[in-house]
Amino acid sequence: MKNENLKRIIIAAVFSAIAFLLTFVFKFKVMFLTFDFKDAVIAVVSLALGPLYGVASAALVAFLEFLSISDTGPYGLLMNFISSGTFAFVIGSIYKQKRTFSGAILSASVSALSVTAIMMVANYFITPLYMGVSSADVAKMIPTLLLPFNLAKTVINAASTLIIYKPVTKALRRVGLMKKTETQQSSNKLKTVVLYIVSLAVIILTVLFIFFVLNGGFELVS
Repeated sequence: MKNENLKRIIIAAVFSAIAFLLTFVFKFKVMFLTFDFKDAVIAVVSLALGPLYGVASAALVAFLEFLSISDTGPYGLLMNFISSGTFAFVIGSIYKQKRTFSGAILSASVSALSVTAIMMVANYFITPLYMGVSSADVAKMIPTLLLPFNLAKTVINAASTLIIYKPVTKALRRVGLMKKTETQQSSNKLKTVVLYIVSLAVIILTVLFIFFVLNGGFELVS
């Protein structure tokens, strides 16, 4: 049992470090809003180890960002944790109850919608505190900026999670850091290929939406 817990902690720590490093490499940017692929990596922790590990990973990564590259102070820390923590908790909780092909799609879809909804509330109450604007000003940004941006962000992270989860967990099992549980089933190869193709198409279309509809871009972070 102790060895098993140690393996879980090691996996969570390694993937938290990878998620944190991603914040230095690449970011999508729309006006004052940015996002990267860290939530997809944190979600893998949640899917593989359970939602509590995922939330703990989200908290750790948000805190490391706060200490290093964040320029939004404690408000940014809180927003980061709410977004990543919600995504990790929802996707991990649903998949824990339904570890199937359809369960993976359901958990990714519900987590994307959940984060989008909760971030609208968080933006309404928290954004005025660090931007020096009124809640009414933030409310005006919801339909034209905050809602489409957060939906695009979570859709990309959900689709990315569906692409990377299986290869990553297979690799972990190969090196002995994870064992196959009884509830995990062998998936149909054709279904898996279709899932990868559809997920990649969703990512591409959503990135195009960010560039051409939201007038966003990307930046490489040194």
